[in-house]
Amino acid sequence: DFDGVLYHISNPNGDKTKVMVSISLKFYKELQEHGTDELLNRVYGNFLATPEAGYNVSLLYDLDNVPANKDEVVHQAGMLKRNCFASVFEKYFKFQEEGREGEKRAVIHYRDDETMYLEAKKDRVTVVFSTVFKDDDDVVIGKVHPQENIFLRKCRHRVRENVLGLASGLDVCHVAYIHTRMRAKTSDFLKVLNRARPDAEKKEMKTMS
Repeated sequence: DFDGVLYHISNPNGDKTKVMVSISLKFYKELQEHGTDELLNRVYGNFLATPEAGYNVSLLYDLDNVPANKDEVVHQAGMLKRNCFASVFEKYFKFQEEGREGEKRAVIHYRDDETMYLEAKKDRVTVVFSTVFKDDDDVVIGKVHPQENIFLRKCRHRVRENVLGLASGLDVCHVAYIHTRMRAKTSDFLKVLNRARPDAEKKEMKTMS
């Protein structure tokens, strides 16, 4: 996908009654430093299998033994990438709740030229995405984009879930979002200019009598 993450869905050894879902993340070792293995074990339990060669995590499902909560199981399988990220956020949300300021910030190199930083303060968790804009237009847009970044104050459960979802999907919509914000700002600016423009002189047309 857009982060260079690889997925592999297969029937191990050709067994049609088994489905294996595997994921490979270049930055998985960095996630492990923040408890990703423990979180995945908590979420997936017995569905965790020995990772396939070249992958970091593998889930194995037996179609002959479908659990009663199959909808939830399927949903969690689809959230595998999000859940890999989740441990980092949970860790720093906990720091914030406990008022632990000054803890070493997390650094996740989720793309070759892009990095995510997390840091806990007493009243907030700050998440910073460092992005390298290569297109000239994006460079200009990127200069005003920081004005639009607002992150957590007084973290609560619903906010946590929203941020986790944002983080796992941010790269897909990041550039589209800043383009939208710039178009809105440009439109507002043009309205201001139009209001400031002197009205054109109105010429009275008269007819000869």
